[in-house]
Amino acid sequence: MQDRIWKMFDNFDAVIALPGGIVTLEKNFQIASWAQLNIHHKPIGLLNVDGFFNKLLSFLDQAKKENFIPHSARQIFISTSTEEEMIDKLEDFVYEPDLVATKINWSKGRSSKKRKMDLSLHL
Repeated sequence: MQDRIWKMFDNFDAVIALPGGIVTLEKNFQIASWAQLNIHHKPIGLLNVDGFFNKLLSFLDQAKKENFIPHSARQIFISTSTEEEMIDKLEDFVYEPDLVATKINWSKGRSSKKRKMDLSLHL
């Protein structure tokens, strides 16, 4: 399934999620995590039919407020209740990258040289 996601991912400019279950959430958060890692800058639209995503959006707002996720991770999710408004917001979307993640190189051509990590505990 991961290969299928990558193939689809290369061919779209945005994701629009309809109300759904666990797999819908899992794939949207997977794509959101790629944005946080600066792998892409594509928005995720949540078509919030009858307020279906309200609690998820509240959770994301709370996680941002308490600094569990950066602004860039929250702003990737766009929510509207109509298809027309969704298209307009997706077309107007401008990604604001996470300044920490922008310093990480996730390209496949990375150096294979291993870096030594300091895992000692400093009290």
